[in-house]
Order: sequence, then structure tokens, then C-alpha cells
Amino acid sequence: MHVCVLGAGGLGSVIGAQLADSGVEVSLVARPAHVAAVRADGLRIEGISGTRTVRDNLSMFEDLVEVPGHIDWLALLVKTRDTESALTTAAKHAARIGGAFSLQNSVTKDRMLAARLGVEKVIGASTTEAGVLVGPGHVRHTATAPTAFYFGEHPAAGEGTSARVEALAAAFTRAGMAAQVTDRIEQVEWEKLLQISAVAGFCASTLGFMPGASFGHGIAVRSGAEHYVQLVRELLAVYAALGFEPQDFFAPFATFRRAATVSFDEAVDDAVALGRSMVANGIGGRPSLHEDLVHHRRTELDDCLGEYLRAAERLGVATPTLRGAHRVISTLESLAKDGPR
Repeated sequence: MHVCVLGAGGLGSVIGAQLADSGVEVSLVARPAHVAAVRADGLRIEGISGTRTVRDNLSMFEDLVEVPGHIDWLALLVKTRDTESALTTAAKHAARIGGAFSLQNSVTKDRMLAARLGVEKVIGASTTEAGVLVGPGHVRHTATAPTAFYFGEHPAAGEGTSARVEALAAAFTRAGMAAQVTDRIEQVEWEKLLQISAVAGFCASTLGFMPGASFGHGIAVRSGAEHYVQLVRELLAVYAALGFEPQDFFAPFATFRRAATVSFDEAVDDAVALGRSMVANGIGGRPSLHEDLVHHRRTELDDCLGEYLRAAERLGVATPTLRGAHRVISTLESLAKDGPR
């Protein structure tokens, strides 16, 4: 199996390292500095999967055109703002791409892939695996889950399982990234987007540019936990209006089934307890949207919170707190780009 990761930053490099270590042929398409560093010294990975340098079965390229031969699976991991340009490039190589999937935080990604590469080549995919690019040639593996990946046939082709999806999930599982095949990948992707929208929306709108502050710090404060729970409840209302019930696909990171059934105060108590536990155990970090905001980069706000807000408008669901968070983040993003620093 030859897997090519298009947009290999932190997460893409972690996935590539894990797969290469297990014997899968991996090509990573990344920024020039990262490519040069890995070619010179190998890919250094540290964190929850151990510390090592990966060289075998791993090739680095600055452009997809440089990747040789047939690509069994193209994994799209560019920022959502770069999707169009990445797919324009990928479409030129459609003949040598066997299958494709995206691990972006988006619910439109599969349709965009299918429009460029053909619906028969595209499967749905979602993950809660996390990695950070520490510097060129150096990544940190920061999070996984009992089930870290889900794969399923594209909804446009009829959601379900298949031999090719099962083979891909098995390869990821052998590489230490537990994967499951699902016949409801569209729901998995919406629930993952709910998870990202809740955490990123809370962090960016509540913590702003406060240095060192993490999700755990914020929800450990009761008023912060109240804001977070209200965001979750509004997102769950939209999710339900879409016809879904929470499944906690990515437990223990996702605990939406309980949040949907307990009282507001009980949910706040749960959030405060989680925050205090995270702080006590040194579990920090911020979602990528918040990191982009802090570093004065364009965020993926429109593809997460924005997607839920559009669904809310379409379905007639009131989301005042979610809309307020969106406004705050939009303001901060504009100031980060154009205002005083």
C-alpha cells in the first residue's frame, strides 16, 4: 500500500510516521523547510507514541507532481482554506490515484474531493488523532483515542463498508492508530465537527490571546464551564435537527450523550471537574483554530462554527451563544490581521 499525505504538517506527519513504521510506503507532501529537514535527518517524532526518528518507507516531496508511481490512497490534510488549490493539483493526477479521503475538520470535504477526483474514488474519513509540528523535521504526537479513526464509503455512493475500506482501517490499526469501519460516516463527520466547534469556539472566544491558557484552564472556572456547556447544547440542538443522536464516536474526548440528557448544572459540574483534572495532570494545548488565531493566521472558523450556523439557519434552530462566539472570534481574527499587535 502506498499512502500519500497531501498537506503533511503536524497531524499528517504523525500519521505518516506511524504508517511508515508499520511497513506502509508513505509519501509526505509538505512545506520546503520540513521536507529538507526530514530528507537530511529523518522525521523525529515524540509524544504519546514514543520518541524515535523515522526514515524507512518514508519519502518527502514539496509538490504532488514529484511523487512517483501509483498512489493507492491520497490523504488530504491541508488547511480548509487551501482545499481548492490542493484539489486543483490533485485532479491533474487523478489517473494514478486509486482512492482518496480527507481528514480535515469539515463536512463538505468529501463532496469537494468527489467533484475533482470522481465519487467512485472517495471515501469518508474522520479522526481525533492529534499532532503538532514542533519545527522542521520534528513533530509531537499529542492525542489518540480507543477508536481514533473512522472510515466509510462516501454517502453519495451509498454509505457502507467495503473491502477497500476494511483494508485501509486494518492498515491504520496495525500502525497503532485504532480504526473502525462505519456505515454512517456522514454522522461521524458531523459529530466530530460538533466536538471541534465546541472546543475551538470556546477556547478562541473565551481565552483569546491569553498566553499559556488552555481548554482545561478555561472550563475549570465555573463561568467558563457555563459558556462551554451552552455552546455544546446549542450545537447538539442543531445536530438533533439534522436527524442525529449523539454516539460519542470519539470517547473519551466526546461525551455528548451525557451532555444531552443531564441538567445544565450537572453538565457544568462535569466540565469543571474535567478542567480541573486536565490542569492537575498537566494536559494543556489548544485546538488548531485557536493556535491559528494566536499566531495571527487565518482560521478555519467558517468551516466549523460557520457550518453549524448555516445549518441552524436552514433548520430554524436558535443559536445565540454560538453566533456570539463566532462574532467574537471573527473580530479577534480581523484585529490579528489588520489591527494593532
